[in-house]
Order: sequence, then C-alpha cells, then structure tokens
Amino acid sequence: MSDKIFLSPVQKFVKLESFAGILLFGATIIALVMVNSGFAANYQSLLNYKIGISLKDFELKKPLILWINDGLMAIFFFFIGLELKRELLIGEINTIKKVAFPFIAALGGVIIPIALFLSLNQNPETLRGWGVPMATDIAFALAILSILGKRVPLSLKFFLTAFAIIDDIAAVLVIAFFYSTGIKWMLLLYAVILIVVLALIYKKKFSREIGIIFSIVIWFLFLKSGIHPTIAGVLLAFTIPIKRKTDIKSFSKYLKIISDSISKLSEKRNKNILLTKEETETVDQLDTLSCSVRSPLQHLEHKLHNWIAYFILPVFAFANAGVIINGSAEFDFDLMFNIAFSLLLGKFVGVALFSYLGVKLKIIELPEGIFFKQILGIAAIAGVGFTMSMFTNSLAFFDLISINSVKAGIIIGSVIAGLSGYFILRITGKK
Repeated sequence: MSDKIFLSPVQKFVKLESFAGILLFGATIIALVMVNSGFAANYQSLLNYKIGISLKDFELKKPLILWINDGLMAIFFFFIGLELKRELLIGEINTIKKVAFPFIAALGGVIIPIALFLSLNQNPETLRGWGVPMATDIAFALAILSILGKRVPLSLKFFLTAFAIIDDIAAVLVIAFFYSTGIKWMLLLYAVILIVVLALIYKKKFSREIGIIFSIVIWFLFLKSGIHPTIAGVLLAFTIPIKRKTDIKSFSKYLKIISDSISKLSEKRNKNILLTKEETETVDQLDTLSCSVRSPLQHLEHKLHNWIAYFILPVFAFANAGVIINGSAEFDFDLMFNIAFSLLLGKFVGVALFSYLGVKLKIIELPEGIFFKQILGIAAIAGVGFTMSMFTNSLAFFDLISINSVKAGIIIGSVIAGLSGYFILRITGKK
C-alpha cells in the first residue's frame, strides 16, 4: 500500500496549506490583472458595493471590502485563535523547551523588521506602517517548502509552522493595542462580559447555536467599540472547550455495544427503505457518541480549515491585492521601498541573527536533522508577509497612494523573499 495514504497531522497540514498558498497566488494575479485592465471599474464597483441590513431604528451597511476585512477576517482570526489555544495547551509550543527555538526566531523576525522600517522611514505620515513588515504568511511559506519536496525535512516544516504561529500571536497583539482607535470602553466591557458568560455556558454544555448568537453580538460590540472586530474572533476561540466528554477507550466500548445492536436489528430487517423506530434511535445514539468523543475545539478547527484556506483567504487576497501599476498610478516610492526592504532584509536578518545568537548563547539548540544553512532559507522565506501584512496595511492607511504603495512593497518584498528562500533551501537541501 502506498505510503501517501498514511500522512502525519503535520504532513496533512503542510499539504493543505501549500494548496492554499497556490490559491492565494492565483487570487492575487486575478486582482492585479483586473485592476490594471478594462475591468478596473468593475473591480472597484464590486468592492465598494454596500451590503447590510436597514431597519427603522437600526442600520448596518458596509462596502463589500469592509465585510471581507472586518467580517470574514474575524472568522480567520477565530481560526487562528483555535490554533493558538491548541498549540499552547497540548501542541508543539506547550513547553519552554519546545517553544524556545521558534520563539527566539520569531522574536527576531518581529523586532528587526520594525526597527529597520522605523530607521528608514523619514515621513511622520507613513509612520503607522511599522506593523506591516512583521508578519509571515504561513500558506505562501509552506507552499514554497512543498515545491522543494524531500529536500526539506519535515522537522524544518514544523519549525516554520511553530514560528509562524508565534508570529501570529505577535500580530494579533499589535493589532489589538496599536491599530485600534477611539475606544468606547463601555461597549468593550459589555463584550468582555458576554465572552465570560459564553465561556461559563460552554463549561456546562457546548452549543453551536448559542455560540453563533453570542459571537454575532460580541463581534458587533467590538466593531462599535473601536477595537478591531478580528480581535473578538481570537478571544471567542479561547472560550471553545478542548476537552472531550468521552475518552477513546469508553468510545470503543460503547461503539461495540451500538454495533452489536445494529447487527441484531439488521437480522430482523425487511426491505423497507426507511429506518424503523429502533434503528433510528440506535443511529441517534451513534451520533451522540461520535459528538461526545470529539473535542469541540479540534472539530471546529477541522471544519473551518477548508473554508479558511480555500475561500476566505483567496477572497481576502482578491479584495486587497489590487495594486494599480499602470500609467495613472501614483506611488510613494520611499514607503514602497521601506516596506519591501523591511520585509526582505528585516525578516532575514532578524530570524537568522536571533537564531544564531540563541545557539551561541546556548539558550536554544537546533532540532535534530536541521542545519543552520537551512535556517537561513527559512529566514528568507519568513519575508513572505502577504495576508497579515495586507491586513495591517488596511488598518494603518486610508489614502489611496499609501495603500497602493504598501501593497506594491509587500508584493515586491514577498516575491524576492520567497525566491531567495527557495534557492537557498534548494542549494543547501539534499533529496
């Protein structure tokens, strides 16, 4: 039997994320073609089309681009929150020893790009862009590693995954504390109270219906409070229970009982298409048992992954990657250069330097099977900062010239970083 049938969870994750990276790339190309062709007016019209509800005393209407960035991205951040909670409690960053290496690398990948951007930036009006070059796009990064195949060991792919997760934590904190303005504290307090109430409800019983109602209200309160609603997604994720009601041993025992019951019922069965009352009750017991053995957090993460990877992120890329590069476009070339350079060089120097110092100072050890030359490749790939960088850009700037310049800088820096990392790992890796 083919080995491809049996994939570890990390291998499955890498495979899915790699395809997601390809979709992101495709959506980016489509956006660039549309915005620089005869379809530019249609593209802008679509993104600015207002959608929402309007009642007698209440109205919530937003352009499609804001529903994507405030709504769909809140679901994406909810998914990130589920991932963070799992990794912190039972995953690969749940001990100091496991987290030390990717944490040190991620720390360098956050501090150096920010410091480089601040040192290069001479315009006070573009200072808010400092958060743009600090995040790595895991989907694009893993897609590059996937192209290299067996030249890259699985342990290196895992290191990149853990590194990117810690990177995401930093990005979430930066958005929460530095890119939220005009905070209405009472609305925020109401939202936090509802989050606590929801967590207490989940301790008694996990209910999707109650969760959806609470989540919509909490999202709306965050939206109106001045804190970006994507942060609500992260906080809501931490209310989701990780424990299962039934352990796998008990599940196996009860499953055998139900299986035996179904076998006995099938012996008495006639040719009726519909289930009998007894059969229906037995199947319901099987459904209940299946739900009780699943961790709500793991189940939600599994269900959301395809929606995030194959719909939400490509839609986000399509809506945010449209850089006007024809003759009518205006650019702030200093801002574009600073973003591209901070992503490309800042990430590379930050990840490589902090990893090197960590090893030399004996704070961390390189995992078995990983060589420092390969870390240089990962450091280069870390400069691929598409999704989170584009998202931070949408929060930092509001004028078309700055937004367009930052988008161009992100794409230029990410493309060069991705190609550099690919060739470094191709040269240093062995089949």
